[in-house]
Amino acid sequence: MLPTEPFETGLLLTPRVDRYSQITVRTNRYSVPARLIGRRVRVMLHASELVIYDGREEVARHERLLAKAASRLELDHYLEVLIRKPGALPGATVLEQARAAGKFTPVHDEWWAAACKAHGDAAGTRALIEVLLLTRHMAHEHIVTGIVTAIRAGALTADAVALEARKAADSDSSTNTSTEPVTASGSVPTGATVTFLTERRLAHLPPDNRPLPSVAAYDQLLRHRRPAAQPSAQGDTS
Repeated sequence: MLPTEPFETGLLLTPRVDRYSQITVRTNRYSVPARLIGRRVRVMLHASELVIYDGREEVARHERLLAKAASRLELDHYLEVLIRKPGALPGATVLEQARAAGKFTPVHDEWWAAACKAHGDAAGTRALIEVLLLTRHMAHEHIVTGIVTAIRAGALTADAVALEARKAADSDSSTNTSTEPVTASGSVPTGATVTFLTERRLAHLPPDNRPLPSVAAYDQLLRHRRPAAQPSAQGDTS
């Protein structure tokens, strides 16, 4: 007879998060958000996945590794650290895992290279991390579309990518049609343009019908100017 109420079948563990923002479960390592470094978390270990909680809040969910001494890392968990230390991103294991999972595409790499060329390695990498942070609020496919459009227009700021991603999301929701396909090689829709945030905000402001300012009223002050002081005459001293 089946139970009348659901019950938890996973194994409860309470590992501590190490300085690399990882926990160790059955010889394997899994990442958690960097803000949890040094704290104990609750892990429900199941046959195919593990769910990690901080108190009652779910903070991470990973597919369970079957090998030994392996690691499963999530790039999003390290973004707050990487934005302060952008030099740690190139060549990082977490970046390679994100590439293998398809979360960091060739389009990301192309935009990153262009941003570093335009702004320098550190500033360009920080701009990329700001783009990656958008995935916490927007769909991955919309962000990729925004990156592609930004590349085509030479717009190498996170604001430009965010705006184009929102336009792609609005287009999907309003017309119920998909955006133009983006290939792994970074192909860009013909004629793509970017509207910057300032331009878009100004375009939505009501027209300003006020007359141009005039300084005519200040001309009356000229009538009350003090006469210039006359130079004093100097007499002969001889």
